[in-house]
Amino acid sequence: MPAYVELEPGRFREDVGLRYEDYVIGHVFEHRPGRTITATDNIWSSLLCLNQHPLHIDEVYASTTPFKKLLVSSLVTFGIVNGMTVRTISQQAVANLGWDKVRLSAPVFVGDTLYAETTILAKRPSGSRPGEGIVTVHTVGRNQDGVPVIEFDRTLMATMRGPARPDQPEH
Repeated sequence: MPAYVELEPGRFREDVGLRYEDYVIGHVFEHRPGRTITATDNIWSSLLCLNQHPLHIDEVYASTTPFKKLLVSSLVTFGIVNGMTVRTISQQAVANLGWDKVRLSAPVFVGDTLYAETTILAKRPSGSRPGEGIVTVHTVGRNQDGVPVIEFDRTLMATMRGPARPDQPEH
């Protein structure tokens, strides 16, 4: 998996993300750095998604619940953990085809630091799109104590390696 492509002698471009040939069933990728969740992350993202449940945005209300403090919205948790995988797993993808088996297994609070890892589950060449393949992965997000907080499967359309195409934007 090359990290850089030599454009000319002594000049390189960062080459980020897996292509179809790089996905090996059973391989596990740890995504770093971790991401510490802030109150701003939680409140702004909750409101942006129109999730106005007071458990996510009202500290006084949240203090009266069994959690005793603001709970990070599950959409925020999902977005951050999924986002952590993009650089490696889908930077070179053509499209996300879907997410399945999303499970939220522990609460996330402001101040928690999340880490993610992705296991390659399956891959096959596309039957209708030459030069592309279908890949399915399983991602687990864990907090700073190693406790799983979210997991999901994702299926994406990945590009295959081929001749350079000057008409394509560089990632």
